[in-house]
Amino acid sequence: MSDFHALTIQDITRETEQAVSITFGVPDALKETYSFKAGQYITIKTTIDGKEVRRAYSLCSTPQSGNLKVAVKEVEGGTFSVLANNKLTVGQSLEVHPPEGKFIVEPNGQNAKDYAAFAAGSGITPVLSIVKTILEEEPKSRFVLAYGNRTVEETIFHKELLELQLQYPDRLFIEFIYSRKQETDAHFGRIEKATVNFILKNKFKSHDFDQFFLCGPEEMINGVRTVLEENGIAKEKVKFELFTSSDDGEEIAESLDGQTNLKIICDDEEFELVIPQNKIILDAALDNDIDAPHSCQGGICSSCIARVTEGTAVMRKNQILTDDEVEEGLILTCQALATSTNLVVDFDDI
Repeated sequence: MSDFHALTIQDITRETEQAVSITFGVPDALKETYSFKAGQYITIKTTIDGKEVRRAYSLCSTPQSGNLKVAVKEVEGGTFSVLANNKLTVGQSLEVHPPEGKFIVEPNGQNAKDYAAFAAGSGITPVLSIVKTILEEEPKSRFVLAYGNRTVEETIFHKELLELQLQYPDRLFIEFIYSRKQETDAHFGRIEKATVNFILKNKFKSHDFDQFFLCGPEEMINGVRTVLEENGIAKEKVKFELFTSSDDGEEIAESLDGQTNLKIICDDEEFELVIPQNKIILDAALDNDIDAPHSCQGGICSSCIARVTEGTAVMRKNQILTDDEVEEGLILTCQALATSTNLVVDFDDI
């Protein structure tokens, strides 16, 4: 994964007590490399206590802004998030991979659409980019946002969202939801079935929503998707991105006890290994010092996608690839196990 470049931190803004936004400077020579679509993410690489750490963070800025900006919420016991919130400084450089990801919107100035998003916690990050992009580039479109947090104080971009609402009073409608404290003009509780039905059947029943964007914990996303389906919303209208995922992937490794001749193609190089079939393919690559693309290693982002060009593999879990993409041979290598004697995995052919 040789596309990383050292980018200098231009600005660090304290968004909440537990979250900061970080803006990277991009040299003119790399402007095209770091161009992006609203909703995409970057992978940041650094070394902490002698160990390489990679983390994926969604861009909260818009493509037209000229800024490369992410938000990082501190996680208790976390690694990079603790560093970002407490030790990073302006002027410091970090290794950053160019933007990627499929949780995107591609605006069209002629559109007159209704969009809706359900975001929880730091799931607002890519959604903010999408909301602002639609408001700026589709002047005839409207956007409804349901945004859940524990308290107002923990709400990332709360002030910026209120300012956007004032700027676009007839086009942006925000429903704030708080689970720890009752607030005026806000819902109390979590994003759940009643929240979705309130949006679809009550307050915004006159809106004919063309697209839904969901971002946050897996439980929230699955719940919202179920209610949307119950309301007759077609699956192709719903895009989602996980920020946390359950660890209850299919326990299939126990049934795999053979060996596989694995060939990995990465950055125009070929590597041949013999691995046990109960070994995760990405882990095998990294254990053999192959610089395979990766970030979260938890099946949440899409950095580690590769194509199976010979043999077969199965994923422990998959919340990202569509059925068509799986049929085409694409896999999340951080979740994939070999199920054939010979397997060829191509990271370049995606």
